Amino acid sequence: MSKSIAVSDIPSTVYGRGSGRGQVPSTHSEPASAPLPTSPRKQGEELTSCPRRLSILGATGSIGSTTLALVRENPDRFSLEAITAQENVEALIVLAQEFRPAFVAIGNPAHAGRLREALAGSGIATGAGPAAIAEAAARPADWTMAAIIGIAGLRPTLTAIRRGGVVALANKESLVAAGDLVMRECAGHGATLLPVDSEHNAVFQLVEHAASPPSKITLTASGGPFRTSMPEQLATVTPEQAVRHPNWSMGAKISVDSATLMNKGLELIEAHHLFRLAPEQLDVLVHPQSIIHCLVHYADGAVLAQLSHPDMTVPIAHTIAWPARITTQARPLDLAAIGMLTFEQPDEARFPCLRLARAAMKAAGDAPLILNTANEVAVERFLQGRIRFTDIPGLIDAALSSATGNTPQTLEEIEEIDDTVRQTLSQE
Repeated sequence: MSKSIAVSDIPSTVYGRGSGRGQVPSTHSEPASAPLPTSPRKQGEELTSCPRRLSILGATGSIGSTTLALVRENPDRFSLEAITAQENVEALIVLAQEFRPAFVAIGNPAHAGRLREALAGSGIATGAGPAAIAEAAARPADWTMAAIIGIAGLRPTLTAIRRGGVVALANKESLVAAGDLVMRECAGHGATLLPVDSEHNAVFQLVEHAASPPSKITLTASGGPFRTSMPEQLATVTPEQAVRHPNWSMGAKISVDSATLMNKGLELIEAHHLFRLAPEQLDVLVHPQSIIHCLVHYADGAVLAQLSHPDMTVPIAHTIAWPARITTQARPLDLAAIGMLTFEQPDEARFPCLRLARAAMKAAGDAPLILNTANEVAVERFLQGRIRFTDIPGLIDAALSSATGNTPQTLEEIEEIDDTVRQTLSQE
């Protein structure tokens, strides 16, 4: 008979090290020498509870949809406590009627009446507006998927963390903009943070049981749809072309970030906080096939890699079942059929957003937050047809000139800086 484990048995933060758990390193802390804590998983152990109770913040997006597909395939293992969406109320209603969560929230208050009317008599509680999203994040779930896009996802992510549960983080912007605060809150509230980004999840799978910390981590990048494009061609790129990723199926914003290589820059900053490595211990390698998701380097010369097809089902399944594993519909990997894996250095001359992100990571303080906000504004303008693809890095670079070097300590300070950057850019 398999043994179950309790949430209280899970390390308070997946990335704490030895007796240092609960201590947040400075932005440029030296790499820890103590080993990573081991997961409580042993062979044959099952999920924390069956069914595991889930909340999904951002249920109608690509990450939320993939998560719900796994729930649909495993109805005996998972049930829903809460689901949210920002605008897509009709899709949210359909999901609520299928999965029967206890609570459903829509971010835009204009849709409150439609949501309430559609679910009247169902026994499902509803809410609308930011307070309702926060309520969804605070509800008593075993596991919360934080998949709200952009800086808007930071407040509900922190709410889930402060409840002390298990949070699967798909919102990389939370760590880019507020990495010190997020990790400090995880330690202070005994929360477990599991990375959903394919590269960071791959790293976690390789280091979770390691006796020693890595000396370096390399994140791979596909290179995006314009990897081989000439500079003059980039000036005429359209939004439709930019969102057409060669390997991954993703939303518009992250697809544009992948095209500019800003996504990989944001992921470097995310890895810096998650794995407590200095900027010089983090690198990027272009790998067009997107089969190898990371390389983990150790002091003895060993390099470990994690492989799978480019399918978000794999990292989401890992986090939703952690510390166990579940069967998925992901395509089996056949290296002989693939035949060849290739690699190249990223071209930061053609794709300066990666260089800007590296610089912001090294500068620390408020620079990563400003980088993230300016990028969100620039990508939105590009998708609206207001600026060219090649204007994106220039707008971000100009915004970074306002960085003070001071690290915001509270959510309110972070939101104030975010608002200031947006207001400044709106006047340009």
